[in-house]
Amino acid sequence: MSDGPPKKAESAGVPAWVMTFADLMTLLMCFFVLLLAFSEMDAAKFKQLSGSMKDAFGVQAEIEVRTIPKGTSVVAQEFSPGKPEPTSVNEVRQFTIDSNRNTLDALDRELKEIKETRDHARRIRAALKEEIKNGDVSVQTEGMKVIIHVMENASFASGMADIRPRFLPVLHKIASLIDKNSGTVTISGHTDNVPISNSRFRSNWDLSTSRAVSVTHELLKTAELDSSRFVVSGHADTKPRAENDTTDNRAKNRRVDISIVRGADIDRVSHLSIDEALANEQSAEEQAP
Repeated sequence: MSDGPPKKAESAGVPAWVMTFADLMTLLMCFFVLLLAFSEMDAAKFKQLSGSMKDAFGVQAEIEVRTIPKGTSVVAQEFSPGKPEPTSVNEVRQFTIDSNRNTLDALDRELKEIKETRDHARRIRAALKEEIKNGDVSVQTEGMKVIIHVMENASFASGMADIRPRFLPVLHKIASLIDKNSGTVTISGHTDNVPISNSRFRSNWDLSTSRAVSVTHELLKTAELDSSRFVVSGHADTKPRAENDTTDNRAKNRRVDISIVRGADIDRVSHLSIDEALANEQSAEEQAP
């Protein structure tokens, strides 16, 4: 007597679907192997993309590549490859311009020239301390330029272009303060807007130009300066320092400006930082009348 229903006999071998699955996996593997075999890797671009943070954010002046140098790269879209140079090592390299370094160098030079311009203005202020206090002259800077304003009340009689004798020593002192290695020196005459017409001067243009010429002659006669550096101009009332609405403002506009442009070969007389020079400049301007 049996204990239960008869058991079914187990089938021999693996199920039929396993063979189909194995064939499918083999075909997929062959497909991806063929894709990999047909693919091509740009080693140079991969090296640039996988570079370190130092190369990404620093200055990379020399880049090793494994392909012929091209006109564009991931870093710069426009640049000209340098002239190829033979080396003892079988390598292909391309050189890039260190634009960041050039920009920083130009900025350093500009800051140094600005600092030296302000130092020059400070020396002039120190030498003309009494004249500045009396309101005879004033000194200011504009970029790489030092401007000395010679006021009419001390240097010229009203409507005249002859320099007062008592002001000649001041011009001699100014001439000695013009650096021999500086750039262009521009002497420009200015008047107020009150018209002038007499036997000598037909207009304010004539008067302003004549005053600028008188100052230039005195500067060249006093110091050994190259006359080719000087430029003389008259502006009449076209470039006022203040509105011509009051007596004091019109007096500010009647002047002769001596503008000294700093050159490339300038003297190195101070080691102050830019911040200190700016602070001294601002303090001196606040104390000046």
